[in-house]
Amino acid sequence: MSDTTTETPELEHSAEPSKQINPEVLQNISVTLSIEVGRAMIKIKDLMRLSQGSVVELDRIAGEPLDLLINNTVVAQGEVVLVNERYGIRLTRVVPASERMKNL
Repeated sequence: MSDTTTETPELEHSAEPSKQINPEVLQNISVTLSIEVGRAMIKIKDLMRLSQGSVVELDRIAGEPLDLLINNTVVAQGEVVLVNERYGIRLTRVVPASERMKNL
């Protein structure tokens, strides 16, 4: 029992937040941003038959918003736009933080 009582104060002390997070450090953390047009489930035999020019039908209807994901978590939805001959996404809906937390 004496081992448990001596470990408890150390755990409490190490878990205690003594400083705030430095915003500069937080802002320099890299995340992966990706855009999902849709998904499809296919059998391996159908996957093996794919070749140049094959069409894979996705689960989304044309015109439906695309998902913007940060580290595989949906954070917004939007539509495709062209910006200086490159694709971009115009956000049409930002997922509330409370909803994102439910999906973690």
